[in-house]
Amino acid sequence: MTSTDLDMRKLRYFVAVAEELNFGRAAARLHIAQPVLSRQIRSLERELGVKLLNRDTRGTTLTAAGSRLLEDARFLLTEVQALRQRLSRSEAPAIVVTVGVLPGLLATAAARAFEAVDPARRVVIVPVNWSEQAEVIRRGDAQVVYARSPFDLSGLATAPLLEEPRDVVLPADDPLAARRSVSLADLASRRLLQDPASVPEWYAVAGPALRRQAVQSSVSGVEQKLEMVAARAGFAVLPRSTVNSYRRPDLRVLPADDLAPSQVVLAWDGTVADAARDEFIAAALACAGQTIDPAAHA
Repeated sequence: MTSTDLDMRKLRYFVAVAEELNFGRAAARLHIAQPVLSRQIRSLERELGVKLLNRDTRGTTLTAAGSRLLEDARFLLTEVQALRQRLSRSEAPAIVVTVGVLPGLLATAAARAFEAVDPARRVVIVPVNWSEQAEVIRRGDAQVVYARSPFDLSGLATAPLLEEPRDVVLPADDPLAARRSVSLADLASRRLLQDPASVPEWYAVAGPALRRQAVQSSVSGVEQKLEMVAARAGFAVLPRSTVNSYRRPDLRVLPADDLAPSQVVLAWDGTVADAARDEFIAAALACAGQTIDPAAHA
């Protein structure tokens, strides 16, 4: 064998002939003229210093060296193609979509579907609370948010995902805790431990002092709300999946007879063009049924 470098193009030509065992079919597969292919194979044999093919009136067959080269050539060509793909990906800029997610909601399935299309894609998931779910979009901290109604929609585009019941969280020793469900009238004389805009139904029936107190001392984080409920400071209203993610023996969770379900939506800035964000939204809509863990409703 000479010291000439191996020509990948000639190697690809050889694989085509070795697989077809017919120069005419191999030339058609490679989209080149048959005489050109024959010259390239002879040139490869000279460079390697071995005979690769037996050619006679009965057809074309592989020599022992040709059989060995076919096995190795297939591997080499696959490796070269993989190398090209790796280099191409390393040069491609990362496509990042930042997604805000409220407690109890899941963006995992959508993120996997979005990233599976292209290795350069990446989803960054950031936790947000109810009071900031719209603001993270307006500030540009996230491109899309898994949001819950009610919230200020002004300037935002939305797409519905699903809805789920909202439950009332009370101290385990509250007199209402023995009931199977509660009503807004039952809660009108109790302090709400969150932004009253998240429970407008309660705000409509509560007295002025309690409404003012709720506005002034609302708590945003789920864990802090639950700590204050357990300390008998008031009650909270949360989506069922969120409640079930934070089960505690010192709390009692009851359905509310007259609370509308929580609407789960995707929200984004519709005035900003963003192709990657839009593709993530499409993936999220396709995965809407996996936005809430079924175990959270068990």
